[in-house]
Amino acid sequence: MEANLILAFSLTLMAGLATGIGSILAFFASTTNTRFLSFSLGFSAGVMIYVSMIEIFFKAQDALINAMGEIQGHWLTVAGFFGGMILIAFIDKVIPKQGNPHEVKKVEEMNKKPEDKSLLQMGTFTALAIAIHNFPEGIATFTSALQDPALGVAIAVAIAIHNIPEGIAVSVPVYYATGSKKKAFKLSFLSGLSEPIGAAVAFLILMPYLNDLMFGIIFAAVAGIMVFISLDGLLPAAKKYDKTHLPIYGVMSGMAIMALSLLLFI
Repeated sequence: MEANLILAFSLTLMAGLATGIGSILAFFASTTNTRFLSFSLGFSAGVMIYVSMIEIFFKAQDALINAMGEIQGHWLTVAGFFGGMILIAFIDKVIPKQGNPHEVKKVEEMNKKPEDKSLLQMGTFTALAIAIHNFPEGIATFTSALQDPALGVAIAVAIAIHNIPEGIAVSVPVYYATGSKKKAFKLSFLSGLSEPIGAAVAFLILMPYLNDLMFGIIFAAVAGIMVFISLDGLLPAAKKYDKTHLPIYGVMSGMAIMALSLLLFI
């Protein structure tokens, strides 16, 4: 159990701090590899959609049926799934529009002369939006890894991939506004810390009550959250980076890799 806890926290920390990787890439790359980012975001969406609909949803359903019986278990699973979607949609709704964490930014913009101080507000809002988004993602990664380490690794990798361009989205406007790479990296790095904070909250508040009922509701909500993020954030961003069929090839690849990994762990 202790080994699983350490792994779960480690995976969550890794996924969250990938925003810092995005910031570093923005500093050292001269141009954005848009095709790679597009494929990667599609890949991440494919992993998250497949694992949510094929694995997490049915794990939640089994737990809730075991706790509440056949009929109530099915109803609670569906309610938890759409409840997760509603939660993340509400979070999106209350975040200021200029703080959209999936706004596409390119590293080429780092080369512009810093002059627009109003962009500092945009970068700050974006960092706040990412921090809010990462909080439930941290709970998702932590609880998944705690229940099934292999599943936790897959989710952590998918979330880490989609956090990289979010790190760029924070760094570009902050650097453009201040001219300070240090400030841009710091804000980007801090925005990812809400993910391990989400894991800590899950551990301190949810763990004492983690029976079949609680686990099933959380897992169903996690599935809804990840599907919403994939459809509302990752895929539109992937299409902005590349207008061809590359994003859907990424989705197919992500689903195939996820399917294969799940088969290997049967």
